[in-house]
Amino acid sequence: MTPLLGLALVGSYLSGSIPFGLIVVRLLANKDVREIGSGNIGATNVARAAGRPAAIGTLVLDAVKGLAPTLLALRFAPELGWELAVPLCGALAVVGHCFPVWLGFRGGKGVATGLGVALALAPWAALAGAATWLVLYKLLRISSVGSLAGVAVALVVAGFTAPRSSLLGFAAVALVIVVRHKSNLERLLQRQEK
Repeated sequence: MTPLLGLALVGSYLSGSIPFGLIVVRLLANKDVREIGSGNIGATNVARAAGRPAAIGTLVLDAVKGLAPTLLALRFAPELGWELAVPLCGALAVVGHCFPVWLGFRGGKGVATGLGVALALAPWAALAGAATWLVLYKLLRISSVGSLAGVAVALVVAGFTAPRSSLLGFAAVALVIVVRHKSNLERLLQRQEK
């Protein structure tokens, strides 16, 4: 691994690890989002802590922190012969969001950051996943159902529309998001998810 590639991978993780949900809630509501609701720093819990505009802002910022390093990798990695750097940078941005070094490795679920990565790797898959989340959330009012279904749909659509190298990144991102939703899945199976 060259120093430049190592820098790209570390930079992707650090980009993902910026706790925008924590920052937005502190600035707008003077609260610690980790002490409210689920304790999560993602947009869903930000909505509980500081309202819908704060949640939308957090969602956009969290998506950008996945989109930016993945787009940079798409731009420069192929020229340098680092084909695997693109999916790795995207996956590490999501890992950074879920396990941020600044917060004791306790972060969000990775859905919005994963959306940003998906927008860079396979826009049609990202749009299909986002539409799935929106429809299911409107119908059921359970964000985790929409998130997990959106990830599944995005992965399937990516299988048909994304370059083969991008599928590795998609699969890694999907795995991280599903693992982070373990407690939600348990509550869904027990019909206790709010």
